[in-house]
Amino acid sequence: MLKKSSLISLVRGVGLIALTFFLSGCEKFIVFNSKGPIGQKEAQLIIIAFVLMLIVVIPVFIMVFLFAWKYRASNKELDYKPEWVDSKKVEMVVWSIPIAIILVLGTLSWIYTHKLDPYKPLKHDLPALQVQVISTDWNWIFIYPEENIATINELIIQADRPVSFKLTSSTVMTSMFIPQLGHQMYAMAGMQTQLNLLAEEPGIYQGLNIEYSGTGYHTMHFKAIAKTADEFNAWLAEAKQSPDVLNRAKYDEISGQRIMNYPITTYSSVEPNLFLDVMAPYMEWMGHVGVHPEDYLESQGHSGHGHHHHAAPDMNHDSHSDHDMTHEDHSGHDMHTMDTDTLNINK
Repeated sequence: MLKKSSLISLVRGVGLIALTFFLSGCEKFIVFNSKGPIGQKEAQLIIIAFVLMLIVVIPVFIMVFLFAWKYRASNKELDYKPEWVDSKKVEMVVWSIPIAIILVLGTLSWIYTHKLDPYKPLKHDLPALQVQVISTDWNWIFIYPEENIATINELIIQADRPVSFKLTSSTVMTSMFIPQLGHQMYAMAGMQTQLNLLAEEPGIYQGLNIEYSGTGYHTMHFKAIAKTADEFNAWLAEAKQSPDVLNRAKYDEISGQRIMNYPITTYSSVEPNLFLDVMAPYMEWMGHVGVHPEDYLESQGHSGHGHHHHAAPDMNHDSHSDHDMTHEDHSGHDMHTMDTDTLNINK
């Protein structure tokens, strides 16, 4: 028969072996092999939460073995107490430890939720690289508005430089995720979401759609390639020499044919306001609350790129066709004029 001390040693040994195997496999779990500050902090939070939960899980498993050993049928010397129903000490342990863990986890969740806000620009000496993302059936289009170039199913960024993404969808809701860099973010038709990431070193990182969004969602993979500053500038120069252009006809071909694994392509120029054109047909709801789609998009950060003069498609609201119209001109609308800042429904 095993002695009590031997049983405890056995449990400890099994636990250490399991922990060794878990830690040795961390490199294979790309979430724990983060290459950016956001991903590193998220991995840290996962580990902290995991350790806190082990405070409950490990004692439970230890007690399972101890109780099974202590109350075995062959142990005739143990006192039998059929009337025992209450223990203040047990109650204190059973309630105090889980409550303390919940309080700690809740506090950490609050702190990290604000610290890792995906809309929050990353502090850095270099200005953020602006990238507009359009998800289609079943591909990713990346537009670089400041450079007037685009790529499909391949994202090229500069290492050690923040990247500011603005995302939308031409179809159903999708979710862009680059596990080694950090957050996932949803892309939705007629709406714009934001995401800020940074790759600390050059490398090739896998990106994917993690939203169950239809037949081809599992094929929506792309490579996020972080290059050095010199390599990135060389790529920009090369991209501008590409014979392909991303105009409306090409975009309609990509999005309309529902092509899976569209060949990686670089476009030397992009039709002006294509990102906004993709959003505009889904924004008719704004006319009912007395707000220009253009004003909403400007409030979302497009004013710096000359996009605020974009003309959205006819949405059966003739009173909205004149761009000189101000918010005050909508005061006679049936609904109260809404401040565009209150329409940031993505947050």
